[in-house]
Formats: sequence, structure tokens, C-alpha cells
Amino acid sequence: MNRFFRALSLYREAIRTSNLRKKILFTLLILILFRFIAHVPVPGVNTVLLKSFFSQNQLLSLLDIFSGGTLANFSVSALGLNPYINASIMLQILAFIIPELKELQKEGEYGRAKLERYTLIITIPLAVLQSFAMYGILKSQNIILTSSPLTILALIASMVTGTMIMIFLGELINDYGIGNGISVMIFAGIISRLPISVYQSLVLADFSNPQTLFNLILFMAVAFAIVFAVVTVEEAVYRIPISYAKRAQTTYLPIKINVSGVMPIIFAVSLVSLPSLIGQALMRSSNSGLASFARWLSTTFTSTSFIYLISYFLLVIAFTFFYSTVVFKPKDVAEELRKSGGFIPGIRPGTATEKRLEYVLYRVVFIGAFFLALIAVLPAVIQKATGISSLTIGGTSVLIVVSVILELHRKIENAVQMYNYDKLTY
Repeated sequence: MNRFFRALSLYREAIRTSNLRKKILFTLLILILFRFIAHVPVPGVNTVLLKSFFSQNQLLSLLDIFSGGTLANFSVSALGLNPYINASIMLQILAFIIPELKELQKEGEYGRAKLERYTLIITIPLAVLQSFAMYGILKSQNIILTSSPLTILALIASMVTGTMIMIFLGELINDYGIGNGISVMIFAGIISRLPISVYQSLVLADFSNPQTLFNLILFMAVAFAIVFAVVTVEEAVYRIPISYAKRAQTTYLPIKINVSGVMPIIFAVSLVSLPSLIGQALMRSSNSGLASFARWLSTTFTSTSFIYLISYFLLVIAFTFFYSTVVFKPKDVAEELRKSGGFIPGIRPGTATEKRLEYVLYRVVFIGAFFLALIAVLPAVIQKATGISSLTIGGTSVLIVVSVILELHRKIENAVQMYNYDKLTY
């Protein structure tokens, strides 16, 4: 209860802080604009058949979450930020292969701006390919009846433009708002569908059927367990003692158990869903061999298949490690400690400190990576065992919503503390 009142006090103070209030209001304004764009439909699509198709396809429903709720409406922003996320993944992987890209990562603001430009360049062809794949999927289901080149060109151009607008809005949140633009917009998409989900789950449910009541109780239990686990792990840190030669004091270097937040799950879903999307787009190909391969992809990479879950699990772990090395760099931290006269007791400054930090980081991150991967696939495993289709979507949604709320809370808290510190300084 005390934490609840402290949180209320924090938010009141945040609203009173003019700079932070502007950031919060700006973020809300961008989210309102985002939700408006999410309801601008692409021309030539049968929205009634589209909603029916999405309700029967769990993988597309899951992708709809990561597009911020725009895919089921098939709005101009239906692809969401997926092409940009995929381009970012490709570029970061290429940095391990191409030395020039790796050097750019070390060049501070200039290097980040250059890499951002490359990411945007790669995003455009990826958005074109994904738009064409979505056209193929909807055409195979007779959701789009026309096949004229002009209609296809208009559809692809609309979706690519929508993706670039989404990227622009996300960057605006990063620069002038509060929170991570990608995560915040996905969070807004999930929250916007919450009233409809509650209505369908409670009002339209047949509670005379004992199985319905059991499904609801199980769903709530899993959701509560996920919320509790996410909050616990998000707040957990491993503290490394740091001593200073010229100061008679010991401080701590905190390493979060979950350094990377929810981004590894967003990255993993973007990649693990590609085989099924490609399969559904090529299923009605005139080439029998290609059509057969496409059917195999579609049936093998369903959202509850063993291969899909294993791939999803491993990708979340891999991206958690990958993202953690981007967020926390032991070499840079060791160098900063050496310059400030700090050291880990019993460990020599420099290379020995860097190796010690790597040793601790990889073990701490493994706990966070395993947790994220388990939470990501657990609802799907339960759904496969019980046949409750809503758990797959609900579990992933709860994970994203709780993670983003905690991230926003921390940023608001840090901003308020910095504002109070500046007042004391001046």
C-alpha cells in the first residue's frame, strides 16, 4: 500500500514538473495520432472476411499484437514497425561480419546516425517484400479480389508509407517524448484492444458451461503469475561491489537480471513468424514444388508447433544475450572504472576487471534470458495442452504491458529525481 501511495505521489510530482509534463503530453498526442492512423484502411480489402480470417489464425493474431493492433484492421500501417525491426536485426548481425559497421558502432553520435540511415535504407525493400507477402496471403483467402497491377502498387505503396510514418512517430517519442518509441506504440495497440477483449471474454462467455469457467480461472491465474514474475525479475539486480582508492567508501555497480527489457521478444517474433508468412503467401503458387514447400512451412511453423516454440525459445535467449551486449559493454565500464580510480575488490583494473564483468554479465543475463524465453512460450505450451487459444495472445500481451509500464515508471522516476537534484544544485 505504501508503494502505491509513493507511486501516486511520484506521478503528481511528474505532472507538476513542466519539462516532464510536456514529454508525457507529447507522447500521448503521438499515441492518439498513431491510433487514428491505425483505422485508415488500405483500399480494396474486404474487412469482414479479414476479421474472420484473423480470428481463425493465431499466428496472425500474435503478429497483430506486435504491429500495435493495426494488422487486423489492415490499415495503412498494417506492417507496423516489423520491417524496421528486421532491418535493425540484420544490420546488427552484419556488424559482426563487416568491420566498417563495427567501427561505426564505436563512433558515438555520428556512428549511430549513420547506422540509423542504413537501417532506414534496408527497411524500404523489406517493407515492399512484406507488403507483397501480405497481399499474397490475403489474395489466397479471397480477401482481396482484384489483381490489377495498379491496385497492387497502391496497396504496397500505402503499406510502405505507413511503416515509414510509424518509424517517424517512434523516433518522435524517443526524441521528445518518454519511453522507447517501439515498445510504447505496441503497448498502446494492446491496451486499445483491452476493452473489446474483456467484453468478448466476460459478456459473451457461456458461464453455464463449466469448461468456460475453468478456462477463465486458468487464464487469470496464468496472467497473475506472469505479472508477478515479470515485476519480480524486472526489479531484480545483481550488485557488484566497487571500491575507490582515494575514497574510504564502497559503492555498487548494479546489473539488471533483465537488461534488455521486452525487445528480445519483439525481435524473436519478427523472425520466427517469417517462415509461416512466406508459406501462406506462396501456398497457391502454380509451381507444385514451391506450393508443396509453402504448405510445409505453413503447417510446420504454426504458433503452437514444436519447431515454432523451440525456435521462439532459442531466438529469445539469443537476442537477449545480443541486446545485453549492446546495452552493457564490459570493456567500456572497465575503462570508466579505471579512469575514475574504481576497482572490484580482489580484481586488478583494466583487462582483469573487463573479464570479471563479462563473467558476471553472461551468468546474470542467462537467468533473465531463460526467464523471458520461458514466459514467451509458456502460454502457448499451456494452450497446446488445454486447447485454450486465448492464452497464447494473453500471455504475450501481459508480458509486454507489464514490462513497458515498469520501464515508463523508472524513466519518470529518474526524470523527477534529476529535476529535484537540479533544483538543489541551483
